[in-house]
This record gives sequence, structure tokens and C-alpha cells, in this order.
Amino acid sequence: MLLDALPDRQGLDRLWAILPTARLVGGCVRDLLAGLVVNDLDMATPSPPEMVQAALQAQGIKVVPTGLAHGTVTAVIDRKPYEITTLRRDDRTDGRHAVVSWTQDWREDAARRDFTINAMSLDRSGEIHDFFGGRDDLAAHRVRFVGDPARRIAEDALRIFRFFRFDARFGTTRPDRGALDAIIASSSLVDALSAERVASELLRILAGPRAVHAVTSMADAGVLVRRLPAAHLHMDRFRRLLDCDPPADGTLRLGALCDAPDLGRILRLSGAQDARLTALRLSNGLMPGADDDDLRRACARTDLEALLDRTWLAQADELARPDAGWSDLRARLVVLPRPVFPLSGRDAVKAGATPGPGVGQALRKVEAWWLEAGCRPDRAACLRQLDVVLAASPD
Repeated sequence: MLLDALPDRQGLDRLWAILPTARLVGGCVRDLLAGLVVNDLDMATPSPPEMVQAALQAQGIKVVPTGLAHGTVTAVIDRKPYEITTLRRDDRTDGRHAVVSWTQDWREDAARRDFTINAMSLDRSGEIHDFFGGRDDLAAHRVRFVGDPARRIAEDALRIFRFFRFDARFGTTRPDRGALDAIIASSSLVDALSAERVASELLRILAGPRAVHAVTSMADAGVLVRRLPAAHLHMDRFRRLLDCDPPADGTLRLGALCDAPDLGRILRLSGAQDARLTALRLSNGLMPGADDDDLRRACARTDLEALLDRTWLAQADELARPDAGWSDLRARLVVLPRPVFPLSGRDAVKAGATPGPGVGQALRKVEAWWLEAGCRPDRAACLRQLDVVLAASPD
């Protein structure tokens, strides 16, 4: 029985005892059929959300009204969330937000979902309900929109990006022709999407499986250049990076794909992501075979994450396949203690520096000497060099 593949059914069985007509829906059904690990158990029910909430609370289950306007509540059992949504129909949509009403028709609810592989449901007896051929599509590694692709896209243009993400994960070498034709015809709709929603999907695509396939398909369909500046796209470098087997890190891969200076603003990324992309555009000159002094100097100037990011791009730019020592370089950077310059302004004043600009000038000279020596001199040696610097100062 398909449900036996779940590692823990206690919470689910408890919910089914209260809501016997509810079904598992969406991604968890798809992943169960695909033999993948199921992380989230989402359910749907013909019962209105207020009735669902009351029934669960009557049995002592914590309920969070996460989206009552859209028919969704979240049951929390043993600190595990279960999202439960009332069957819905779209009364109208503006391409982003839908006005919904409740229905008891499972097919009507499934018809509003994006892809056939996400439109299946599974009841408590283990029976799969599949109105649009999702099971066959999953077995054939085929990602198709439910019904008319153009209509699904018009309902929410973000489905264009979601198509490429799911096709990369569950598809094969050729995306569905009908889906691609609709995406090409509707590609201008992505212009109106919020930068945050685009960034979220794009980073998931870049971090996911077959990222080169997905990005290439997006470029061929004319989608990529609608949200990323064409003059700063580097498809070849992106492919070379993926050939190096980098971490599944969307921000790193985005930096290889696009080096626009204002990329963080374009996609409205977080401050940390923007800073990381900015650091990624700088070079530290580290190459395999660098000695420990070079590594210490780099670590003193730059945080570890930025150093590692830059080695991945440098490896891609050097066409370094096979590895050619880059993995060893990264391993050395990870274990190397980060050097910290041991002096402060207080040390300079105590040594006789006149408070003011001269303090910073003296410390910078000592720090430059310390870096040149591979960050090896200790505090005592740096204090002696500070005396030398101050003695040579005309002030």
C-alpha cells in the first residue's frame, strides 16, 4: 500500500479519524508515487474551513488559521504541521490573486492546479484519484499543465518559472511542446511578477537538479532575458561551473550566471545575498598550489564563504576539469584558522601615537607588514614593528 511508505502515520491517521473524507493532495502524492522522501503532508477536504477548525479543536488538536480566506488551516500534531485546505474553485483571478469559493467537487478542485503530476489525491484507503493523467505523466517523466496551458499561465504567470523547475526535476530532455508554446506566447506576463517571487523560483531552479537544462530552456523560450539583463548573462560560464559539480547553492550559481552590478536590486534579494554577489564579483587571485601565507592573507581580508565562492568561479573560468587541485584548495581554506590582526588603536596611542589620523596610518603600516609576512607575526612582534613605524614617523 502506498501509504505504508510514510515513515510516520500517527498524526495522519488521527486527522483521518476526524476528517474521513479528506485526502492527501499535491506534492506529497506525487513524491510518494515517485519513491521520493515526503516532507510535507498537505490535505484537502470538502468541509468548509470553519467546520474543519471546530472539528479538530474539539479533539484537542492545535489549529492555526493560516489562510482562512483561502480555505486553509494548519493542524499541529506533535509539533508537525499538516496543512488542510477546503476544496476550491476560482471565481476570478487577476494573474496573481484569485477569488475563490468552496466546492465539494474533487475534479473541480484538481482542475485549478498547475501540473497533472501535482493534481492527484490519495484517500485514507490508499486509492489514488487522478483526473488528468498525472500518474502516467509521472511515469513517463513528462510535465504538463492541467488543461489549457495558456489558461493556467494566465491565472498565475509564476507558473512559467514553476514549469521549468518541475520539468528539471521530473522531466526528461525535451519539455512538453504544448507547454513551451504557451510559455513563449505568454512570456511577457512574467514582467508583472514581483521580483521577490521571481527570485524565489529562480534560486530554487538554480539549486535544483538539471539546472543547466532548466536555464537553457528558459533562455530558449525568451523568459530569462525578461527578468535578467541580457548583457550580463554568461551561459557558458554557468555551464562550466555546473560541470565542476559545485554545491546546490542558488546564490553561488546565480553569480556565475549573471554578473549585473545591480542584480540584488533587480531581484530584491536580501542584504546578505546582495553582499555575497558583490563579493563574488571580486577576485582574490587564489589558485591551487598557493602557499599557506597566501591563504592566510586571503582569509585575513575576506570571509570564508566569499573565498570559497570565488574558487568555484575561478575553477569554472580556468576550465579546470578534472579537478586540478581546486578541491584541495577549498579543503585547506576550510580548516585554516582565520588570522586576526592583533593590534588596535589603543595599542598605537599607548605606544606614543598622537590621537587622530596618525593612529590609523600607523596601524595600516603595521598591518601591511603583518600581511606581507603571511599573518604569522604575533602580538609582541607587531608591537615591536609599531615602535619602528612610530619612530620613523615625522610627527
